Amino acid sequence: MTKTPTKAPQKSWPELAIEGWMLGAEMSAVIWLRSLRMMTGGRLATREAERMVGEKITAAMTLVPSIIAGGIGQSAEEATGRAIAHYRKPVRANRKRLSR
Repeated sequence: MTKTPTKAPQKSWPELAIEGWMLGAEMSAVIWLRSLRMMTGGRLATREAERMVGEKITAAMTLVPSIIAGGIGQSAEEATGRAIAHYRKPVRANRKRLSR
């Protein structure tokens, strides 16, 4: 017996607002940690700056396709949820990496 995939329940605007706020707080931590790393100078700072620029270009180029994957008929809440999810994973990975 195969299970049919269930669609995740759509989040409300207040839920999305909280998730967006939490993502913003985590992004602020990454900016602060990256700033500290770049202020030290040297090879590590150069690599971090290059990595940051590459990540920003990749994120910008992959955002629209990831949102469009939901289809033309998706709601604004679905598109917003996809955008938050798109950025959450790399932001969290950067925070963990830079916090070591």
